[in-house]
Amino acid sequence: MHKWIDHIVVRVKDLDQTLADYDSKLGLKPSKGPEDLPSMGMRAAIMPLGDSGRFIELAEPLGDGGAIGSSLEKRGEGVHLVALAVDDMAEAKADLKARGTRVIEAGKQVFIHPGETNGVMYQLIERK
Repeated sequence: MHKWIDHIVVRVKDLDQTLADYDSKLGLKPSKGPEDLPSMGMRAAIMPLGDSGRFIELAEPLGDGGAIGSSLEKRGEGVHLVALAVDDMAEAKADLKARGTRVIEAGKQVFIHPGETNGVMYQLIERK
């Protein structure tokens, strides 16, 4: 069912400082952002990992609330989401539901509730 980790989202308090740290300490530079994403309640930047299409996304909450803000308040900085590539979204979702796993559906997006996985939210991404 799962093929690989597609991307990771890390929640941070200060995106600009974190970008400077990732550049100086890890040699990672953003290919996109930082940019405000008001509809998602966050400011984000994407750092590619080689030419694979995989990436790390750093996300800082915009104001109070939102998924990033709520999670940051509850759990502090750290891994917010791990996106898993799957061959077939419908099949993967059906398999999870058959196992009794709590699934969150937001439009075409599918997430595994963080209560199922020790506080880390997983997202399914269809990659053929």
